[in-house]
Amino acid sequence: MNRSIGGNISHVKQITFYPAQTCGNYSHPSAILSAMTEQPDSPQAPGQPPAALVAALRKLLRPLIRLLLARQITYPYLINLLKSIYVEVADQEFQAGNKRQTDSRITLLTGVHRKDVKRLRTEQEESAQTPRTISAGAQIIGVWLGSPEFVDDSGAPLALPLRSSVRPASGKTFDDLVEIVCRQDIRPRVILDEWLHLGIASLDADNRVTLHTGAFTPDKGFDEKAFFFGKNIHDHLSAGAHNLLGLSPSYFDRSVYYDKLSLESIRTLSDLARQTGMNALTTMNRAALQLQKRDETAQDRNHRMNFGVFHFDAKLPASAADEDDHHA
Repeated sequence: MNRSIGGNISHVKQITFYPAQTCGNYSHPSAILSAMTEQPDSPQAPGQPPAALVAALRKLLRPLIRLLLARQITYPYLINLLKSIYVEVADQEFQAGNKRQTDSRITLLTGVHRKDVKRLRTEQEESAQTPRTISAGAQIIGVWLGSPEFVDDSGAPLALPLRSSVRPASGKTFDDLVEIVCRQDIRPRVILDEWLHLGIASLDADNRVTLHTGAFTPDKGFDEKAFFFGKNIHDHLSAGAHNLLGLSPSYFDRSVYYDKLSLESIRTLSDLARQTGMNALTTMNRAALQLQKRDETAQDRNHRMNFGVFHFDAKLPASAADEDDHHA
């Protein structure tokens, strides 16, 4: 069932509501292969991809190409990267039962020349490990916002003194917080210096560490922002692809879209998005942290989740002011 949220529904994008189900990752290769043989709802020319999917690809690629051009990543570089990822995904996720994946079959699936397939399958994959300070930083913030001993009665993060500047037994310190996650791997001062540099935290007049509550991801630091960009967009695309393939149960994926708004209204809605978004993230973080602690003795602790919030606005082109859709 399709429904719209808003006042003047001619100016609101439709939002699809999927049946209420418990979400889980059921994107198993055999399910994906089965979905490949199903016909889309809209008609298409034989041997051609669905026109609606091609239109969606053109739209989602535009901001990505804009980023690549701004960072001087050229078309030939992207083509080589795409070729290797086509081979990698086909090799790892599109096996036919228990049969060994062959170069010829990957060529058939991807259109990549067999000689290139053979070369790409034998090349050493580049390490994509999460930088330690990024991984630890995200976990520390999660504990800070989700643990009762580190928040006040309203749920806001407490300003934490450094251990070196307080008397013994005078309450929780920033060092205590860091050591919950890092043990002895990374010194608290290393984390603090990095956070001060990235604008994630600051020191107040009493030399206490104050968390900038909007800093689930940093406002500074390109490498840090690029890491979360890849992680979050990957998972959002994975959820959308799962739903487009018709796999079940579907993932929750919703948005509210209005146009023909004034700049003042955009600013009001932007502030509301930040406030409600942070409330949702904090609520999910607190629940996930409690469940993670509960699951410490569980036998199947091999699952992960990602819950995200985004907000975007743009000025409508003059030529598109009366149209229902436009380029982002």
